[in-house]
Amino acid sequence: MILIADSGASKADWRLIDAETNIQQFQSLGINPYHQKAENIKAEIMESLKPKISDPVHQLFFYGAGCSSAANKQTLKTIFEEAFPNALITVDHDLMGAARSLCGYDPGIACILGTGANSCYYDGNSITSNVPSLGFIMGDEGSGAWLGKKLLGSFIRGELGDELESKMIKRFDLNRDTILEHVYQKPFPARYMAGFSKFIFQNIKHPVLYRLVYRGFELFFEKNIEKYDQYRQLPVHFTGSVAFYYSNILRQVANDRGITVRNIVESPIAGLTLYHQNSVMR
Repeated sequence: MILIADSGASKADWRLIDAETNIQQFQSLGINPYHQKAENIKAEIMESLKPKISDPVHQLFFYGAGCSSAANKQTLKTIFEEAFPNALITVDHDLMGAARSLCGYDPGIACILGTGANSCYYDGNSITSNVPSLGFIMGDEGSGAWLGKKLLGSFIRGELGDELESKMIKRFDLNRDTILEHVYQKPFPARYMAGFSKFIFQNIKHPVLYRLVYRGFELFFEKNIEKYDQYRQLPVHFTGSVAFYYSNILRQVANDRGITVRNIVESPIAGLTLYHQNSVMR
């Protein structure tokens, strides 16, 4: 049995492949060792995932946000070894998961645009260059958290106009104190802010919101994609809910900047499942 996971800040997608290549799928809350304590991650695995898996797992491939450092990888590896004692555990960054899913064994630029944002140059085997994303406070331009942050900042400052402001108040019962409490005092502020991306999408015909998304994607290309050599010659691929649902605007921004965008998928898990199935046969 092979267990594969792709985890962002908001959710984790799981696929279980048995000896006959039958596939089962599960979902859990996102797992990120930068923002969660080990005991909370362990509880999520033991309570939400483990009961769904009855047969022994022999290999586990986990790709997750916050898994770029050796210390965080080891934290998760220890938790998974306890949950699946007979499995060979591999923990890697979600960016590697995106690259393997989107590019397979071919070179290209792989990008994540979901709750957070990231990108890399992938040579068909490994990541050879990565522009640091810096997270939602200092970077992550174009991500769900960035879009939500800009929207909420404009709401507090009264910059959205009466129509959008009244819609947000009616939909979310928003006020300045509630927003600041969620952002500065409660856990998972990025997840909270990214939750407003759905509202933006549902009202994307409003010029203010269209310009917000367009500008976010412009900044993503400027501060990430255009820093890689041969970015105009290489295919650029995207995964993540923001890239998927705003794909028309994303492709428009790319076209306006002379960049070729190929694959845009909501989640890398299907591509990762295919990648690891092919790896077994190679």
